[in-house]
Amino acid sequence: MARVTQEHLDARRRQILDGAARCFARNGFHATSMQDVLTEAGLSAGAVYRYFRSKDELIQAIAEETFASVRTAFVGAVASNPPPAPDVLVGRVMTVVLEERIAGAGRGAFARLIIQVWSETLRDESLARTLRQGFDGMRELWTGLFDAYRAHGMFAADVSSEDMARTLIAVVQGFIAQQALFDDVEIGVLEKGLGGLMSMGAADPAPPVR
Repeated sequence: MARVTQEHLDARRRQILDGAARCFARNGFHATSMQDVLTEAGLSAGAVYRYFRSKDELIQAIAEETFASVRTAFVGAVASNPPPAPDVLVGRVMTVVLEERIAGAGRGAFARLIIQVWSETLRDESLARTLRQGFDGMRELWTGLFDAYRAHGMFAADVSSEDMARTLIAVVQGFIAQQALFDDVEIGVLEKGLGGLMSMGAADPAPPVR
């Protein structure tokens, strides 16, 4: 019997996850059956159940991959010293995350999948723990980044780094929701908008209109 390589196993797992992700992004978790996933992936039940015993396990794996993708994009974007300003950084991260393609799916599918993951955490305690861990990790990364900004003299605001970190995360989450709902939101809009908001107070205010 020919020995199955790890590359083959990894490729088969990727095939299953991509098929499931397309189904979930298109129809939602609850409207998707395991049979739908089998059909989409083009595999037999035995082949799929070797890797994932249930739809919940598929959802968990996709959630973990989603959070890991966001974290990897963030870590890659802050590699320079000093780090890029928040508006530039968020633009870079969102470019990597939202332009990522689920194999065979269209633009906006990844954002729709993230929304599905968020909503599913409201009923699934295991998934909620995964989300909390992902959020806590991103909050720590952003807090450390704002500390670095302050150390480089890029901030003078008397606001805690954690408060600013939570605010930037909320901005990113809101942008993902817009992308999922409307599918025509350009990442450049987010970057320019943040840059404009950050510039408030930098210039002398205009005299009041009399």
